[in-house]
Parts: sequence; C-alpha cells; structure tokens
Amino acid sequence: MKVDLIIAHAFVLTMEGAGVGIVENGAVAINGDSIAAVGATDEILAGYQADRVIDASGKLVMPGLIDAHMHTGLSIFRGMAQDMSHWMRKGMWPLMKNSTKEETLKGSLVTIIEGIKAGTTTFCDFDHSMGRIVSHYAKIGARARVAETVNELSDDIGKLPVGELYPLDPAIGNRKLVANIKLFEEWHGKENGRITCLFGPQGADMLGKELLLEVKALAQKYDTRIHMHVAQGDREIEQMVKRHQKRTIPYLDELGYLDSRLMAVHLTEATKEETQLVAKRGASMIYCAGSIGIIDGLVPPIMDFLEAGGQAALGSDQAPGNNCNNMFNEMKFAAILNKVKRADPKVFPAWLSLRLATIESAKAIGLDHEVGSLKAGKKADVIILDLEAPTLCPIYTDPIRNIVPNLVYSARGNEVETVLIDGQVIMENRKLLTVDEKEAFRQAQEAADQISRRSRDDIAAADSDVYRMMEDGYL
Repeated sequence: MKVDLIIAHAFVLTMEGAGVGIVENGAVAINGDSIAAVGATDEILAGYQADRVIDASGKLVMPGLIDAHMHTGLSIFRGMAQDMSHWMRKGMWPLMKNSTKEETLKGSLVTIIEGIKAGTTTFCDFDHSMGRIVSHYAKIGARARVAETVNELSDDIGKLPVGELYPLDPAIGNRKLVANIKLFEEWHGKENGRITCLFGPQGADMLGKELLLEVKALAQKYDTRIHMHVAQGDREIEQMVKRHQKRTIPYLDELGYLDSRLMAVHLTEATKEETQLVAKRGASMIYCAGSIGIIDGLVPPIMDFLEAGGQAALGSDQAPGNNCNNMFNEMKFAAILNKVKRADPKVFPAWLSLRLATIESAKAIGLDHEVGSLKAGKKADVIILDLEAPTLCPIYTDPIRNIVPNLVYSARGNEVETVLIDGQVIMENRKLLTVDEKEAFRQAQEAADQISRRSRDDIAAADSDVYRMMEDGYL
C-alpha cells in the first residue's frame, strides 16, 4: 500500500493499552492527515511504500503532547509575578491594565512556538481576545481547543480591595459570551478540523447564576465542553461563600454543572469529599502542577481525584505563573510534587505522568477519538525525539527499560527534533517551518518594552514582594 511517509527503526511509544505500548524497533506509516499503521519496522516496510522514509534509528517516536490548560494571552508577562503573595492583584493587574490586545497577541505566538518546540501538538487555550489568538494556531499548523474567557467583571477589577465582593455586571458578561459564540461560529471545525471551540466561563465566582446556566445550555446546544477554573483558590471560595453561602463545588453541583462536559481546572481548594464528587459526576480535572506550586505553594488533590476514578489531564497554565509552557516540565512537576505530598516515592510514577500528557489528556478534553495515542485511523500528530541527547542517554531495554522515566524526570523538551501535526511536518531538525521564530521574538520584545514603560508607576504603587526584591537588588 502506498502512503506519504514512513518513520522507521525507532523506539515507538504508542500509548495504547493500559501502559505505554512500546515497540522497540517500530515504525509508523502516515497517509494524508492520518496514521495508516503502527507496528514492527519489518512489517510496516513490507506492507507499505512511501515517497519518504525517515530512518529514526536512535530516536523515539510518540504521540504529540497535549497541554490541557493554557492562557497564552498572558505570556507577554513571563517572569513578572513569581515568588510573591497576592499574585493577581499585585502582580498581574498592574501589567494587564497597561497592555494592549495587540501586545498580548504577540506574546501568545511566542508561547505557542515554545510549546511546539517542546513537543506539544494540541493546545487548550483559554483567554480574552481568543478570536485573534486563534489565528496563530491556524498559521503555525497546531491543533487547538479554544475558548473565550467569559466573566462579568469590569476591566478595573484590580482596584478592588482584597476580600471585597466582586461587583458583577450582566451586560459585561453577555458581551463576552457573544464573543465566545462568535468564536465558535467562525472557527469551530476549521483548518481541517484542527481548531475546535469550547465555552470558557472564568470561574463560578466571576459569573452570576443566570449567565452560568446560559453557558451550560449553549454547551449542550453546540455539543461541546466547558473549560472553567473550579475551586482554584481561597479567593474564589471566599467570594462564593459571601455571595451564595456555598462553596464552589456544591454550588456547581446544584446547577448541574458537574458532568462530562466540564473540564474542571485546578480544584486547588477542593476538599477530599468535593474532589470525589467531581470525579463521581464525570467531570474531568485539569491539573497544573507547576503553576499552582509556584503561585500558591500548593499541590491540588489530583491523587484523590484519580483514586476516585476521575479522568484527568495536565496543563501548563500561564507563563507569569508557571514561567514556561512545556509539558515535559509539567510531567516532572506532577510526579515529584505528589511524591513529596504523600511522602511516598511510588506515588505518581513516570508512566502516569506520561499518560496524563497524552492519551488520558485526550480523553479528558474529548479528543481521544483523534489524538493521544499512535493508532491506525487517528490523526498523525507525532513527535520524534533524539535518544542520543545527554538527558536521554544511555538507553536500557533489559531487564528494565529506562526511556519513560528519563522522559519524565530528565528530558527538557529540546530533545524533540521533529513535529508532525495532521500529517504535516511543522518542525524539522528543531526548525519551525510555518512561522519566523526570530521575528516573533523580536515583536514580543518590542511589546514588552512598551508595557514596561507604561506599567512602571502602577507596579511601584502595588509594592509587591517581587518589586521589593528588585529594589533591594535581588533581581
């Protein structure tokens, strides 16, 4: 049978079955946008012919990684709000109020490039101005599940003193919901189906009951999912108790929100009972280990969720929190932090981290029929890594294979040499083929310079921990 491409003589991680589905001398045949076959190299070469055959000796072939929660529009603020308390009010608001949509758009592209170069092929992006950000995914050739951020908050919410109840404005919420609907109608299913749309209520504390219910009805109408922060911090819980006399998860349960359409992000402040309820109801959990670890110094209850039978995924969140959007970083954080939390080195093994960035993530975001594993009929979202990189060398295959532990605990992401999405080569020999990286970086730096100039007074007035570090010579 004639196909477009064969990748042969590789270690292949299919992520099929209960483990990682390794084939030690394996090959993948690709035709058009899909995988035609996966198996032993001899079998594939005997049964298929291709115009191009990649000799992947000394390489690892695996499914592209999935980043299940991102805010790429915040990436322009990378590294500006670390090691501090009151992250949102003192760290983010002074920057956000002094930035333009055009500037955040330039930062967004840099983060997508970062993800691609570290093997991410599917991005779940959740942000303001998604109607413009989504064009980056189309241009670069990535797969994306996108949502417009919907809330009822005014742009000057950062001026509100800590602890005061947010004033909600239904008119603002309706305007933002219209933008989310417009995103759906203009982009859902576009780019050969690579772009799909979700609804993005920011959090139960930031929308009134009526708008939350309207979002739920729209998700049913459009047969899509809801991407929402749930119990993401003590600020949210305090707001919910003040406004509704209920914590977030019981409140959402009363509204019928806890079902398989919900991608519940963080669950940082969820009790064990609440965590088990979310799992029982069938909602998925998106676990952002690095972001919550850095911003809040906490480990969300991912183990309680998994032990309750829940479907979970890993996400990188935003650059000014996590500082990077690299799923190798997330896999490592997830495994290590949970071992420390449980004081048990057997907790959260490497294979689990890898599954939560591939096939389990695909299930959690509703794309497992297309991506997450290497299987005939699925989309050809494939990455090739160099096993001769120092972080992955040497290789043992007997009596213990070390490839998976090294991927999670040692790899940095720069071992990724080639990235295919929808059967198209997007990156080869670490060079992106669809966008000019250097020009993207130059434009982002110009935008950052402007934000720096405009935000100086507001940052000084906020007097954050990180600003004082700067004043004292520690930065």
